[in-house]
Amino acid sequence: MSFVYDPPQDAPRVIHADHEILVVNKPSGLLSVPGRGPDKADCLIERLRGAFPTILLVHRLDQDTSGVMIFGLTPHAQRSLSKQFEERRTKKAYVARVAGRLQPKTGRVDLPLIVDWPNRPRQKVDHEAGKPAVTDWRVMKAEDHETRVRLSPVTGRSHQLRVHMAESGHPILGDPLYATGWAADHPRLMLHAESLRVKHPETGIQQSFNAPVPF
Repeated sequence: MSFVYDPPQDAPRVIHADHEILVVNKPSGLLSVPGRGPDKADCLIERLRGAFPTILLVHRLDQDTSGVMIFGLTPHAQRSLSKQFEERRTKKAYVARVAGRLQPKTGRVDLPLIVDWPNRPRQKVDHEAGKPAVTDWRVMKAEDHETRVRLSPVTGRSHQLRVHMAESGHPILGDPLYATGWAADHPRLMLHAESLRVKHPETGIQQSFNAPVPF
């Protein structure tokens, strides 16, 4: 069965907007930017462009991931925010539901990642050619069959949290690429970008933005 892109029609919720930056809560199922082909033109940045015509991309969330996403509204803001992401000066926290009981209470996954070219967009662990990828985790609530966990990516590789959790034996529930069996059988990917802390491009003041977890 071929994939059909059918994004939710709800309008993205604006968390914060000023003359430099825009912060929104991206819904699950909506692309951050246009995909390949006219059928994937509908995306978050295009939906926002009508109200914010100067909108500029800083980072992305996977189509199936929901939560906090920030945009620049001026070239200066875009450069400033992009540099913060590149230099790992932002602080990101995600909440996920993963398969099985994750132990101990806290831990770190340090596994280098690279694109799995024959199976794009999948990523894979590669200790020789992969780029460094580090994720810290803290258990919020553990049960026999699943665990709610807060994930803090130290790096920002594509699919990093999804691959790291799958490699640890606890794939994120509802993940169409890295989970199998009952773990894949959920209405959505159970991964949400709960908070993002950045330094405002104009004032230099640290600001935190949050979006409530929908699952």
